[in-house]
Order: sequence, then structure tokens, then C-alpha cells
Amino acid sequence: MKQYGKQNRRAAGAAGEELAASVLRAEGYEIVCRNFRNRLGEIDIIAREGGFLVFIEVKYRKGSGAGDPLEAVGWEKQRIICRMAGIYMSMQRMREDTPCRFDVVSVTDHQVRILRSAFEFHL
Repeated sequence: MKQYGKQNRRAAGAAGEELAASVLRAEGYEIVCRNFRNRLGEIDIIAREGGFLVFIEVKYRKGSGAGDPLEAVGWEKQRIICRMAGIYMSMQRMREDTPCRFDVVSVTDHQVRILRSAFEFHL
């Protein structure tokens, strides 16, 4: 029974990411990569917007009982995203001074919110 619940959460998370991608496109983001991952972690969406390469974490919550999704991107998750951003840029042979930022998209049953520049780069 636990496996069934896990599959439902994955499906809901994937649907949340799809909705987030649609809203990001409507806001002018050009999505260049989805679900960039390796053994160290994952970045949900990588996009370009306003001259920036943007690394985006999508957080989905079915209801408000689990708290604001924006609060779910703690220091450890930020560290993983930053490390993965460096790996992505290295793999793409991008310059270290490429303008980047880290956004978080909150998806709930009621709304999609984009928090631009949600956190700074750190390792």
C-alpha cells in the first residue's frame, strides 16, 4: 500500500511541475532543460529569462496543511541545487560569470507563485 501512495505523490509532483512549466513559459521563461539529475541531486527546471540562466525548484503541496511550499527549500536543498547548477554549467561549457539566479515555484491547488531570486549561490 505504501508504494501506491508514493506513486500518487510522484504523479502529483509531475503534474505540478508540468503546471509550473506552463506558467513559466507564459511569464516569458524559455525552458532549456527539465529534471537535470545525477547521483548528487536534481534541478527541476533550467530556463532562460531576462538575460539570466535560471535554476528552478518546483514545490507542490496538495493543501495548506504541510505549510507553504516556498518554505520547503531549506539550506541543504539550496546547497544541492547550487552544486548541480555548477555541474550543469560545466557540462554545457558555460562561463563562470554567466548571469544566474535561483527561483522557486510554489504550486498548490489554488495558485502558482514564482519567487525570483529565492536564494543566493552557496556551496
